[in-house]
Amino acid sequence: MVRVRFAPSPTGALHIGGVRTALFNYLFAKKHGGEFLLRIEDTDQNRYVEGAEKYIIDSLNWCGIPYDEGVGKEGKHAPYRQSERKEIYKKYADELIEKGWAYYAFDTAEELDNQRKKNESEGNTFIYNWSNRQQLKNSLSLSNEEVQKRIQNGEEFVIRFKMPHDEVLKMNDLIRGEVTVDTKTLDDKVLFKSDGMPTYHLANIVDDHLMEISHVIRGEEWLPSMPLHILLYRAFGWEAPQFAHLPLILKPVGNGKLSKRDGIKLGFPVFPMNWQEESGMLKGFRGEGYFPEALVNFLALLGWNPGSDQEIFSLEELTQLFDLERVHKAGARFNIEKAQWFNHQYLQKKSNAELASEFQKILSEKNISKSIEIVEKIVSLIKERATFVSDFWELGNYFFQKPEKYDEKAFKKQWKENTAEIISEVAEIIKNTADFSSLVLEENVKKYISEKGYGFGQVMPPLRLALVGEMKGAHIFDIMEVIGKEDTLNRLSAILEANK
Repeated sequence: MVRVRFAPSPTGALHIGGVRTALFNYLFAKKHGGEFLLRIEDTDQNRYVEGAEKYIIDSLNWCGIPYDEGVGKEGKHAPYRQSERKEIYKKYADELIEKGWAYYAFDTAEELDNQRKKNESEGNTFIYNWSNRQQLKNSLSLSNEEVQKRIQNGEEFVIRFKMPHDEVLKMNDLIRGEVTVDTKTLDDKVLFKSDGMPTYHLANIVDDHLMEISHVIRGEEWLPSMPLHILLYRAFGWEAPQFAHLPLILKPVGNGKLSKRDGIKLGFPVFPMNWQEESGMLKGFRGEGYFPEALVNFLALLGWNPGSDQEIFSLEELTQLFDLERVHKAGARFNIEKAQWFNHQYLQKKSNAELASEFQKILSEKNISKSIEIVEKIVSLIKERATFVSDFWELGNYFFQKPEKYDEKAFKKQWKENTAEIISEVAEIIKNTADFSSLVLEENVKKYISEKGYGFGQVMPPLRLALVGEMKGAHIFDIMEVIGKEDTLNRLSAILEANK
């Protein structure tokens, strides 16, 4: 069975790149009738941030890509927080030592720092590996008696992987094809820390094996770790999962990985939901008014090509079409304008009733009460130009309040010598219109214009100015129908009064 996992660290807000990784895992699992797991990798307790785990779970649920098994959805592989699994890892670290694939290292942080400085002064880079491990303080250079004595005395140690130095390792990546690495260029990574916790590398491999993960789909930043992970599987005698490393999400300018700073600097979200930090609130797509399905559609096309010109996909369609072979190797440039375009498309597809319900929340905050039927009608008239529900107020505030002032430039252009007379006559026609529908109002006013021999430019622009206050808005007669006869006449009377 296909089993994939999303394994974030709870060190802060979930970056949008992490959401895309979760999405691709979800799509791959569902495409193949498999399972999608959430595992929280919190082995680094120094970087743990309160609330981050809940934020991760809430974000996945809001995006509509829930996991099948994991924290809060316990299955046979529980627990799913690595901090709750720490008793598991030590025996595997010990097994690697017994098999000769790992060793104890007693070097202090100060000693290692001195080694780095010494190498730097000689123009070299310090790497703890086959080239110098015999000269350093570890169980490969010390006698068994000395090693046991240090351990019994409670001396701090780490367990390092013994990287082979005589192999060209050939690996397969489902996105990048064959990846070749000379193991003599790699370092002896720490697998088990002096605080009794495993590092990411050991915990990751052990958990993926025990949780029966079939495919590891993760970000490109983990590609350098692939050789170590492949060798760890070999060391344990386990079958390795298949690996796929997703391309980076790049800055809008296309140079470098998208970061939190880019969002702050350029004023767009790089997180799924708002996240409060000491420095302030970080913007999230949800807080900015994006629909989750629009965000998912946008993210799916960041680094993946469906093989056609189609851009709008439901989650079900994405699931059917998704294929790792169509994921690009090169990074995908983050384009906030494209994200906005997607949101606009999804807003247009939503029912007026659904949008009206959301808009009423905004109106309620402004102490404006209108029936849902009226709000639906207004939404139908203005939504074509909206990208977010929050745009509705700016696009349609004139439906709820009469103009307090009139656009000066527009007034000078549209208000002629006989305009007051025209507006007064139109007001009389409106007053005498019994069927106050847009269609009948338009018919009556156009008949008046024709009989008087006026041009539409003499009547319609000042009429719009009277109703809206500026040269924008929905169809004039639709506005009249919505605001009603009394309000329409009051607005016409107001502009006449203001320009006596």
